[in-house]
Amino acid sequence: MKVLFVHGALVFDGAWWWHRMVEPLADLGLGSRAVELPSCVAPPGASGGEVGDMYADADAVRAALDEEDGPVVLVGHSYGGMVITDAAAGYGNVEHLVYVTSVMPELDETMASLGGSGEPGPWMDPRPEEGTMGIKAELTPDAFMQDCDEAAVAGALERLTRQPLSVFGQTPRAVAWREKPSTYVVCAEDLATPPEAQREYAGRAGKVVEIPTGHHPMLSRPALLTRVLAEAATPDG
Repeated sequence: MKVLFVHGALVFDGAWWWHRMVEPLADLGLGSRAVELPSCVAPPGASGGEVGDMYADADAVRAALDEEDGPVVLVGHSYGGMVITDAAAGYGNVEHLVYVTSVMPELDETMASLGGSGEPGPWMDPRPEEGTMGIKAELTPDAFMQDCDEAAVAGALERLTRQPLSVFGQTPRAVAWREKPSTYVVCAEDLATPPEAQREYAGRAGKVVEIPTGHHPMLSRPALLTRVLAEAATPDG
């Protein structure tokens, strides 16, 4: 069994966001890897190369799934939930979907429409004139990483980037959670994605687990999240 990770919005270096999960999962006999999303480029504000959209991100996940011979637990964090919902549809090797404080969309829903008021949070930095969205670095620690150590916060701040605004208005082409077993991980101390909203999304999942963490449990409580993923990786998880 392989665990395949999909990171959230407005950051790059997908493997770094999950690096604290690799050893605990390996200790349980579970391999893991992370997908790099083409809508998230580095360095922040980079230009000159082609920047993808949500569909390009989903296609990158499909390409990663094509490289796996065995069964996969596909994990989406935050925006990553939109990506895995689209990407996993029709893939027989995806045995379980795990949504970590993420959206869990229907066919007609977008990141923007699932945001409640439709207005970006105070930590967001939209630039309509250039068609991109970013995040305010000075607000990131308190909003997203209040339970993370200094090393995690420093590493995260080095990996913030911008994405096309179009990403936040795109709907999934398919809804994988309708055909796959799924677990929703509610992060009950998340200050960015309200727990009430998470619980509403979680109503679509086959199983719901609540953990006492902020928005990035893979950095603040990797051992705890590992246990959740290990259960999802069992045949009846």
